[in-house]
Amino acid sequence: MIKNLTVSSEKGIRIDKMAVHKYVGRIKSILQLDVTSLEINFITNESIIPVNKKFLRHNYATDIITFNYSLESNNLDGEILISAEAAKENAGRFKTKYETEIRRLIIHGILHLIGYRDKTPAQKNLMRAEEERLLNLISNFERITQ
Repeated sequence: MIKNLTVSSEKGIRIDKMAVHKYVGRIKSILQLDVTSLEINFITNESIIPVNKKFLRHNYATDIITFNYSLESNNLDGEILISAEAAKENAGRFKTKYETEIRRLIIHGILHLIGYRDKTPAQKNLMRAEEERLLNLISNFERITQ
């Protein structure tokens, strides 16, 4: 278990917090990262909309919002907010499992914290390739969703 990692979920969202700890631990090992402080919060669309509006000026639900507090690319210090509802919607749209989408979003948030961006097509392609690489490396991992 990573000492400086907090995993939380809003009422009604079923996440195996210990499995998330282990999954992040695997990502941490593969990418050779340190963790100063990392919070991963699984929330509803209703909860993510005001955050998206306040910080990104978008008045809609999004699947993930990441806040980076570190100045170092190999040190995780931040917060990741994941909308479980948006993840379910994405899983249907992309024809993948909800479990896979949750894992992808955890990876996506961590990649943002280490400096990956996804504003341009080239950045999106690079980020997506790294997401897929990590998903494949950790494909036989225990379930995160319940």
